[in-house]
Amino acid sequence: MTSSRLRPNPHVISMSEMIETDVVIVGAGPVGLFAVFELGLYDLKCHLIDILDRPGGQCAELYPEKPIYDIPALPVVTGQELTDQLMKQIEPFNPQFHFNRMVTRLERQPDESFIVETDEGEKFACKVVVIAAGGGSFQPKRPPIEGIEAYEGKSVFYSVRRMEEFRDQDVMIVGGGDSALDWTLNLQPIARSITLVHRRPEFRAAPDSVNKMFALREEGKVRFEVGQVKSLEGAGGLLSSVVVKGGDGDVAIACTRMLPFFGLTMKLGPIADWGLNLHENLVPVDTEKFETSQSGIFAIGDINWYPGKLKLILSGFHEAALMTQAAKRIVSPGERIVFQYTTSSTNLQKKLGVN
Repeated sequence: MTSSRLRPNPHVISMSEMIETDVVIVGAGPVGLFAVFELGLYDLKCHLIDILDRPGGQCAELYPEKPIYDIPALPVVTGQELTDQLMKQIEPFNPQFHFNRMVTRLERQPDESFIVETDEGEKFACKVVVIAAGGGSFQPKRPPIEGIEAYEGKSVFYSVRRMEEFRDQDVMIVGGGDSALDWTLNLQPIARSITLVHRRPEFRAAPDSVNKMFALREEGKVRFEVGQVKSLEGAGGLLSSVVVKGGDGDVAIACTRMLPFFGLTMKLGPIADWGLNLHENLVPVDTEKFETSQSGIFAIGDINWYPGKLKLILSGFHEAALMTQAAKRIVSPGERIVFQYTTSSTNLQKKLGVN
């Protein structure tokens, strides 16, 4: 495919600062996970970066219990079960995961390799980049609270990246799903106080988590309020209290850290700035290698587009297999690539630990 190429970066960063790998995969959903398996068969090492705090992408985050009926040989499987099986399948290849991260920068180097950087400052040196980001990166939904932007990143957070930031703080968690309940339980031992706010007394979270939360409330270790956040109070981006509107009126609750969990939305994110050709917010690829308009950058799964594209997980698996052939040629130029079947190749079986 033709397009202007990413300009080589004139500033070469010391390799001692780098995490070196063959392939960086952006996205740890089912297609990204299966790409690890295919790449591993050809001895290509992978690091995966995902904005979520666990593998599985949309399947595990939004539909963990939703049945999927069109995975070959599995008449029915949930999103979480599929993720668990894929994680087991790729264990022999020891992939490295970097969760709660967003790729913020991609630079081509003079030797045609890449430097990939995250919002946490990690830098990866790699020969191949694979975009397996589903419909884009998951972004937290901002709650409709006036002036919340001034507190974001200082005392309002949409994920927990370092638990120590919440130690000895008055923490308010807003939401009724698994994330809200999980962090209520996980932060309770280290926070000065924990308040959980949800608009109704029923939850969408795992029953065991809900029961544990109510048990902590009975012990006086967690405060639970049925209501909605009305306003924030504080100065300089630092919260001091939050006003919650409930059935009995407004109540001001001490709060120095707030975690709103109002769900996720999909955005293309920084990928839009990588100089790739785009088609209706998707990344066009060829159907031989699933390479983008930039050599060495591939896109597989729901993030890509080509004539006849079907947004199915099994389509992404097929794309991962063909992408791997091209990725191997980039990482190991001149090396003869021998196609082998896992059912008959003792070499592949040895890599999988079954021989």
